[in-house]
Amino acid sequence: MRKKNTELLSEVILQVLKEQHLDRPLNEKRLIDSWPVVLGNNIVQYTSELSIKNRILYVKLTSSVLRHDLFLSREEIKNSLNKQVGAEVIIDIMFR
Repeated sequence: MRKKNTELLSEVILQVLKEQHLDRPLNEKRLIDSWPVVLGNNIVQYTSELSIKNRILYVKLTSSVLRHDLFLSREEIKNSLNKQVGAEVIIDIMFR
């Protein structure tokens, strides 16, 4: 006989991550890992460092021209990265 209070393992894992306050660092790591997927390899080769602090993604770029282009599209990039992770991880992007 099957119990009525069964839960999916994925839901239990997510619940434990939230209780232990590990969901936010996990989502931040997933967002940084999705940078090449969202932006492609051409932009990744000009990216030297990615970090998140206070829900702001800091991106260090080696090209000032690319920095300007990405700055103009940062809202779309932010939305695409958050969508890729499935949660609102960042609220802004700063290019350096």
